[in-house]
Amino acid sequence: MDSVSIDRRGLLVAGAGIGVLAACGTDDSASTGTSGADGSEGGTQDQSGETVATVDDVPVGGGFVNQDAKVVVTQPESGDYRAFTAVCTHQGCTVAQVQDNEIFCACHSSFFSAADGSVLRGPAPSSLAAIPVNVAGDDVVRE
Repeated sequence: MDSVSIDRRGLLVAGAGIGVLAACGTDDSASTGTSGADGSEGGTQDQSGETVATVDDVPVGGGFVNQDAKVVVTQPESGDYRAFTAVCTHQGCTVAQVQDNEIFCACHSSFFSAADGSVLRGPAPSSLAAIPVNVAGDDVVRE
């Protein structure tokens, strides 16, 4: 029987390759509340009552990206709060920011409407899924 010998450098290179491959995969368990390629909201966990932003986080014409909840909250007009999945429908990146009533995904430069989540400029194939919210005091909360 032949034995295989791996030196320390070979082991490090092999370990790094495994880490890179793992980073390229997806974790379906973390997809709760994200949208699929068709824009439908994924996951089954009920997250109603969760605070996703405060009213101070969300400027008029802008928005707030809640990285933990994977939700982007916008305020297209004063007092009108909207929320969408923060996961881009192109390749699953989290959107980066909201400015001038446009939600921007920095991965491949997709833009979405802050008013309804529709695609303004691709490559994203479909809208961001809407998430119903309301304002309770100073908090923007999932319905």
